[in-house]
Amino acid sequence: MSQVISATAEQEPTFTTFKVRVLLVDDQLLVVEAVRRMLADQLDIEFHFVTDPMQALDCALRLQPTIILQDLVMPNVDGFDLIRQYRDNPKLLHVPVIVLSAKEEPKMKAHGFAVGANDYLVKLPDRLELLARVRYHSGAYISRLQRDEAFHFLRESQKNLADANIELQKLAALDSLTGIANRRRFDETLHQEWQRGQRQRRPLSLLMCDIDCFKLYNDTFGHLAGDLCLKKAAAVLTACLKRPADVAARYGGEEFAIILPDTDAAGARKVAEHCLQQLHAMAMEHPHSPHQVVTMSIGMATFVPGPETQERDMVESADRALYVAKNDGRHRAVSFEDIGPA
Repeated sequence: MSQVISATAEQEPTFTTFKVRVLLVDDQLLVVEAVRRMLADQLDIEFHFVTDPMQALDCALRLQPTIILQDLVMPNVDGFDLIRQYRDNPKLLHVPVIVLSAKEEPKMKAHGFAVGANDYLVKLPDRLELLARVRYHSGAYISRLQRDEAFHFLRESQKNLADANIELQKLAALDSLTGIANRRRFDETLHQEWQRGQRQRRPLSLLMCDIDCFKLYNDTFGHLAGDLCLKKAAAVLTACLKRPADVAARYGGEEFAIILPDTDAAGARKVAEHCLQQLHAMAMEHPHSPHQVVTMSIGMATFVPGPETQERDMVESADRALYVAKNDGRHRAVSFEDIGPA
């Protein structure tokens, strides 16, 4: 049971645990110590400080605080300019900034908010008020970080799901044994290419290929050897195709089909002869074959799709040519054009 729970847990998203992290930027050590004491007993709050304002930006980038307590009057650096620098940096753009100032002047407050401050406190503030404002602003910022992280995970999950669906669609279109297109993919592709050929009035060729004496091969060498034979035959057919649009598919059993878009009868015969030669050259022993090695027979049909014909006419024509190739001695390619009407 524990193993199942563990496996499930590994699949769930792991979100970052954010902690309240305070960065005080003030050149007065007395102020630093006073703020440190106000926060010292709060176990959920990390306290950090920097007294050199020239190091404030680098320190903030390194620590990634959930809130910055910012003094305004410091040597060589204007506190308002520092706030502007925080807001100009994408990594600090949304980090809350509370101004800590010795002056309570409306103009300074307004200017502080104008340059990007989120709050304004006169130092030293009351401890309870400081804690309340640190927690409030940090909590809002942490919620933003968690939301962004959740959105990022959601986008990644959606992308992964989309990728997985694409892979599933690919797998659903492949023959599990040979790895080439299956009958479903063949039917879909033939329909698409038929429609395209009809629109463009371009020739479409189909080769129906059948391994010769395959049942005898299976009976002699066993089904494992038969499966390997089918895989090798599929690899040969795939290797003989040179264009991305050409598709080799397992039609069923030991029968394969090749769809050749925009290919005339001469082009189809060239591909068919190449397939015959390459399979014969593999020299897979087959003592019950007339040729002593594994061969195949191929029936070819070429159509210019039109309203007067249908896809099944092409399949039936290639099948008839395949039947003739078998009867004429196997290990040959026969075109439907050559056999005439039934």
